[in-house]
Amino acid sequence: MTVSRQTGDMSRTLRAWKSRAAAVTAVALMTLAPLAVTTEAHATVSGTVCLSALPPEAGDTLDLIASDGPFPYSQDGVVFRNSERVLPSQFSGYYHEYTVVTPGSRTRGARRIVTGQGNQEDYYTGDHYATFSLIDQGC
Repeated sequence: MTVSRQTGDMSRTLRAWKSRAAAVTAVALMTLAPLAVTTEAHATVSGTVCLSALPPEAGDTLDLIASDGPFPYSQDGVVFRNSERVLPSQFSGYYHEYTVVTPGSRTRGARRIVTGQGNQEDYYTGDHYATFSLIDQGC
């Protein structure tokens, strides 16, 4: 009788554990699912921004781009792959990225200007490619 009772207790314990594990999994999925959607959805081109509204270093970077350097970082001018697919789809090599210096930062920081081929379009990101704004240099 003791064996039967222990087996019954173990079965109840196992069912309770499975039930709790399922509940924890469901809560985890409900909690994490919105994060995945947010991560995918938050990368955007958020319209146009006046050059005058950007940090002054953005203007300095655009001047360096127009004069073909010299640039402060070796990565400046490399192809921007648009992996996040935030900018309009173009052929490989169409976009190039440049650092917008962040005063006081010991690294390149998060600010960049991404140019389209022939410098016909310039995008600013202050949050390392999460959002972009098309730069209007005329305002």
